[in-house]
Amino acid sequence: MPATPRKTCPWAKNDLALAYHDTEWGVPLHDDHSLFEFLILEGAQAGLSWDTILAKRDRYRVVYDGFDPAKVARYTEAKQRTLLDDAGIVRNRLKVASSVRNAKAFLDVQSEFGSFDAYIWGFVDGAPIVNTFKKHEQIPAKTPVAEAMSKDLKRRGFNFVGPTICYAFMQATGMVNDHLVSCPRHAACAKLA
Repeated sequence: MPATPRKTCPWAKNDLALAYHDTEWGVPLHDDHSLFEFLILEGAQAGLSWDTILAKRDRYRVVYDGFDPAKVARYTEAKQRTLLDDAGIVRNRLKVASSVRNAKAFLDVQSEFGSFDAYIWGFVDGAPIVNTFKKHEQIPAKTPVAEAMSKDLKRRGFNFVGPTICYAFMQATGMVNDHLVSCPRHAACAKLA
C-alpha cells in the first residue's frame, strides 16, 4: 500500500525545505543574532528561490562569522571581495555590500531600542499574526504591515528590504503564521503565539 502523502504546506518539497518548514518557519523568533541572519538571508534570496538559500545557509554561517552583526559591520572591501569569491554563497556584489550596510543599521537599531527584537516585533504589537489560509494561493506576497516595515527599515539605512522581502522575513521569524490551516504546523505555531 502506498504511503499517505504528508499534509504540509505545498512549498516544502524537498528534505531541506521540509526540515526548515517543520522546525523554523512560522516559529516566533526573538534572538537578535537569528533575526539578523534571516534579514541577510532574505535579502540574499531576492530573485532566487528559498531552496537555493537553504542549500547555502551553512556556508553563510561560516563566512559571515555566525551572523554576528558587530563583525559583519566591520567587513572591509577586501573581506567583501573574499566573500564574492566564495561559491558557497550568493556572489552578488550589491547583496554582499548590503549585508555590511544592514549590519551597521542593525547595530544602530539595537542601540536605539535595546534590541532589534524590540524594534521589529513592534510592527505586530509584539504578537504573531495568525492567518487562516486554506490554499497557498491565498497567501499574499506583501501586506500593509510589511510595507510599513520596509519603509521604516529603508529610512534607517537598510536596503534589500522591500515589502516582499519584509513579508518573507515576517513569515520566517514567526511574526506571521502563514502555515495553511490543514498543515499540522499551523496549530503548533499558533500555540507559540
